[in-house]
Amino acid sequence: MANEYKLLTPGPLTTTRTVKEEMLFDHCTWDEDYQQITQKIRRQLLELAHCNADDYTVVLMQGSGTFGVESVLTSVIGKDEKVLLCTNGAYGDRQVKICEHAGIAYTQYAEPYDRIPDAARVAEYLAADPSITHVSMIHSETTSGLLNDIQAVAAVAKKHGCTFMVDAMSSFGGVDIPVADWGIDFLVSSANKCIQGVPGFSFIICNKAKLEASRGKARSLSLDLWDQWNTLEKANGKWRYTSPTHVVLAFSKALDEMFAEGGIPARSARYALNNHLLIARMKALGFRVFLADHQGPIITTFLYPEGTQFDFHDMYEFIKERGYAIYPGKLTDEETFRLGNIGEI
Repeated sequence: MANEYKLLTPGPLTTTRTVKEEMLFDHCTWDEDYQQITQKIRRQLLELAHCNADDYTVVLMQGSGTFGVESVLTSVIGKDEKVLLCTNGAYGDRQVKICEHAGIAYTQYAEPYDRIPDAARVAEYLAADPSITHVSMIHSETTSGLLNDIQAVAAVAKKHGCTFMVDAMSSFGGVDIPVADWGIDFLVSSANKCIQGVPGFSFIICNKAKLEASRGKARSLSLDLWDQWNTLEKANGKWRYTSPTHVVLAFSKALDEMFAEGGIPARSARYALNNHLLIARMKALGFRVFLADHQGPIITTFLYPEGTQFDFHDMYEFIKERGYAIYPGKLTDEETFRLGNIGEI
């Protein structure tokens, strides 16, 4: 069961032996014990999000994080509604593609990959176009490692009466996000990120009133967010369609281990320390970071050292042989690679 190498990535990530061992058990999706595990997960996620069960709920959705994001975008935005997509990386651009494929009306406010969307500019977009009903953005943009100011943008969205949606895929659980207090209506994350589970499903923390208002808007059967929630509620934890049972068991264990570690404060502190040490030691070796500001604690983009030439694949294999897997760069105009520091590191 020992790992051959550590994953220095933003997820999937290195998990504990005890999380892996949970997947040795086969569970039936109709079993009441299994359904109670689903309900436990939903309660614990609400607790991590600082949400009251009277106002917020959690929906689990089969598939990767992108499935969860697509579920929200295609379920919550009606045919006569429009979303402002605030982007500064590949994952914001992916939301644009989702909207284009689904025929969702949108406006894109794009910033360069090393700058955060500005709340004042968001306010200008909303004031100029009253037809915009929703605002969506990424929290931790793993293209660069940048952490966006979702709190400021949420306040602007609320002021203009817009529904606010956040992709917190690689940050939820590793960065504290008071969902209700900040006015976030839908937050999406994934089982294989800062909770330190394994890939297989995403989860959405939803404002109940906004979720109820989305009934009948879904453009997809399997990704219908309201219907998924309605089934979970009425059937006391039963998923609509076959759930990834082994992944769910692993995630439940990962949540228990997170609370045992000290919850988000302890995990956030560990990740931040890892990130600080990583950057300091890499700088000592001559590697500069891509971002000048707003560096998040999840993943860091490093520039190739000046005056050097090497092949990323060769470097990747060299490092992997010594016990670590790293990430290639995702920028189009800079030679970079990325190092993550979340997971059991």
